[in-house]
Amino acid sequence: MTLVAKTKRMRAAHAVLPSTDAPLPLDEAVAVLKKFPAPKFDQTVEIHVRLGIDPKQADQIIRGSLVLPHGIGKSKRVVVFAKGNLAEDARAAGAEEVGADDLAKKIKEGWTDFDVCIAAPDMMGLVGPLGKVLGPRGLMPSPRAGTVTADIKKTVSEYKAGKVEFRNDPTGIVHAVVGKMSFEQAKLADNIKAFLNHIMGMQPSSVRGQYLKSVSISGTMTPGVRVAG
Repeated sequence: MTLVAKTKRMRAAHAVLPSTDAPLPLDEAVAVLKKFPAPKFDQTVEIHVRLGIDPKQADQIIRGSLVLPHGIGKSKRVVVFAKGNLAEDARAAGAEEVGADDLAKKIKEGWTDFDVCIAAPDMMGLVGPLGKVLGPRGLMPSPRAGTVTADIKKTVSEYKAGKVEFRNDPTGIVHAVVGKMSFEQAKLADNIKAFLNHIMGMQPSSVRGQYLKSVSISGTMTPGVRVAG
């Protein structure tokens, strides 16, 4: 029964898509996205950016984070490796769990019920051995992603507000959350534009040829809509 309902919804969604497969201006693409039949929950909106990079080259990895203009409609669960004043800053900023050896032991035993792991620089000797647990889940703190930092209070606050973290996959595509379907059309467009501008500003100097190859946006249960770059 559920399978039939999904098929009907997807058929109705595909009926909303433009007859041409050509990429649409951003505002039009967002308008199409919001016309798709809605399920009974507020869908997450994602962006998928195909880049002309070689993911095997370390200097062409696209990885980072940013705070979108209108957030993403979700507060992330944050854990922090810190001690002393920095630990107090993390708690004040709303981190779900703050610790050192005790937190490392808990994660080593398999606990990963959080979205972001942040570490003070002097904690990386403790965090490093947790790579086997955190790495495959994309949770390993990294200076490049901004999750190894001495500015614990600001970083925790940003993630609690919905800071977006991203990294290209093995095929050179960057996937990221850019909001919720309930967002106003203009706010979704603002978030998407901010994300694309950020990605464009990260173009490695070693990339030859076309850097931005294609862009699409989609909801949790919608087809993708191509966006003109």
